[in-house]
Amino acid sequence: MTMNFRPEELDLSEAKQRPLVPPSATPIEPAEILTRNRVLHMSEDKKFIIGHWECAPGSSRWEYPNREESIYVLSGSMTVQEDGGEPVKLTPGASAVFPVGWKGTWTVHETFQKVYHIYRL
Repeated sequence: MTMNFRPEELDLSEAKQRPLVPPSATPIEPAEILTRNRVLHMSEDKKFIIGHWECAPGSSRWEYPNREESIYVLSGSMTVQEDGGEPVKLTPGASAVFPVGWKGTWTVHETFQKVYHIYRL
C-alpha cells in the first residue's frame, strides 16, 4: 500500500476571528472569546476532523455528548477541570484526550494553540 503525504502550512492569516460559539461550548468569562480555527482535514462523512485551533484568554464550559477529542498543545497555557475532578494545567508539549461524556471547564491563561483530532459518533 502506498501512502501519499502532503505538507500543510498552518497559515492563520486566512482564519477569521469570531466569537466562540460551537454547540458544545458555552463562554463563561468574557462573554465572547476570540478564536481561530482551521480545519486541515475532514472525512467525507464529517466524523473525523483534524485541525488547528487558537483561543484568547477566557473560560468556557465544554461538554462532549457525542464526540471525543484528542489535542496536542503547541503554545500558551490552559487549565482544564472535569466536573468533580482536579484541575490539570496544559502547556506546550502536553497532550490530552476528552472522551465521549466529558464535561468541564477550560480556562485559557495565555493565548492557546493546539492541533486536534475529533471523532464524532
